[in-house]
Amino acid sequence: MGKRQKREHAGLEASFIGRSKCLKLLQISLKDFRRLCILKGIYPREPLGRTPGNKKGQSYYHIKDVRAIAHEPVLEKFRDFRAYMKKVRRAAGRNEKDEAIRKNALVPTYTIHHLVKERYPRFSDALSDLDDALTLSYLFAALPAEKNIKSKVAGKAKTLVAAWGAYCATTGSISKSFISVKGVYLEATVQGSQIRWVVPHSFTQYMPEDVDYRVMQTFFEFYETLLNFVLFKLFNVIGVRYPFPVKQLGDQVVGTLESMAQEQIKHAIPGGSVDLDDDAIMRKRMFEGLTFFLSREVPRGYLELICLAYGGKVGWEGQDSPISVKDSTITHHIIDRPKLPVSYESLPKSREYVQPQWILDSANFMFLLPIGRYAVGAELPPHLSPWVDDEEEGYKPVYAEEIERLKNGEPARPVDVETEPELAEESPDSTPEDIQAPDEDEEDEGADLESKMDNEDVLKRQQKKRKKEEDEAHELAKTMMSRKASHLYNRMQHGIAQKQAKVDMLSQRRKDLGQS
Repeated sequence: MGKRQKREHAGLEASFIGRSKCLKLLQISLKDFRRLCILKGIYPREPLGRTPGNKKGQSYYHIKDVRAIAHEPVLEKFRDFRAYMKKVRRAAGRNEKDEAIRKNALVPTYTIHHLVKERYPRFSDALSDLDDALTLSYLFAALPAEKNIKSKVAGKAKTLVAAWGAYCATTGSISKSFISVKGVYLEATVQGSQIRWVVPHSFTQYMPEDVDYRVMQTFFEFYETLLNFVLFKLFNVIGVRYPFPVKQLGDQVVGTLESMAQEQIKHAIPGGSVDLDDDAIMRKRMFEGLTFFLSREVPRGYLELICLAYGGKVGWEGQDSPISVKDSTITHHIIDRPKLPVSYESLPKSREYVQPQWILDSANFMFLLPIGRYAVGAELPPHLSPWVDDEEEGYKPVYAEEIERLKNGEPARPVDVETEPELAEESPDSTPEDIQAPDEDEEDEGADLESKMDNEDVLKRQQKKRKKEEDEAHELAKTMMSRKASHLYNRMQHGIAQKQAKVDMLSQRRKDLGQS
């Protein structure tokens, strides 16, 4: 008889423990345990098979993760902070206000730099995990400073996103953009990594009461350190000292580059000495020589960032604008109104008035689109997503085909070729020698038609025979499959059929709209 195993010393019970047991083992509160798990990147795990102790619906953590938390230096700082705050509360309870204020100023602090290096040993790892960090930073930059969110946190978020916008605009990193209901999706290509984030719309943000903002602030605490590391490295590559002083942006939701208006930062960031790849150089030449002026109803943040990233100059309605509204160098005046105001009649006539979507569509297709479809008050064309692969989907929208023809130098509307022979017959340059006799033409056409019909019949018979052989080989191959392979094959065919049905539906809808 072997040695009897003690309870919870083997199997799943020894590898996974519940959250309550973790708190008892670490001797910390639930609030500090959540913060440590977020900072360390530790999340609950779901054991495969049965649950330990047959307790369903409970959160479990791996024992190795708990041991890693137990040896974390930040845990000791949390304990020191908790003990020190007892002294502050004791002094405040004794009505010793001066002593409580003095002790509160000497409260223990901690850093999480080592956690960033531990979770991201390579710089490419940090870049690939920057999506959530930027999205949360832009969200905090847009949220109002209330009791749940301190103004200090919102100020840090605005500083970080302004610095990120300065880098993207300087290096021409913005590659894709799309406006949706949730916000504005932007994608930047930085050192071969695609980084995508969401910029909230410039509306008054609703603050729901069922959201735990303390958890969000803990995530932002880690993301702030991560972004500072990444921005320091990126600016160091282009020869800029970071952090640099950034202008306070107030209530403006930024992806902006307002800090670039300062002469100190203008001289700090080099213009032509930044080494760019071929794609970035093409993007920088996209809006080169163009000057945009943003009207006051237009959201300035992401539009300014896109214009600067693609080589344009930007002005706006405000005292800090580098370009006046009456400047004759303005080429495009961005306006989002049903019609032009009467006051705009006194402005120079050399500028074009377009809607904001023109900037995003031109940047996505890397082509200056005609402004007729984007004129003030005009019905806008479809705003196509740059992340949809038309070849993979099997369907290309009408507007995408029209833009492709424009890029190839073809007319936007294809010419009806059926009218060309009639024009040739009526041409005054035609001579009687060029026109054959009607009888000869009819005989030649009849012979050609008969031979053409014979060839079509032969081709149809050959195609039908080839299809029949392919179907027989296909059915034979299916009979040779195992049950598992056959099931997998059927699932693949089901997915292909669903995709084709979607393409057929879009094509039919397109046909119906064309007929109407």
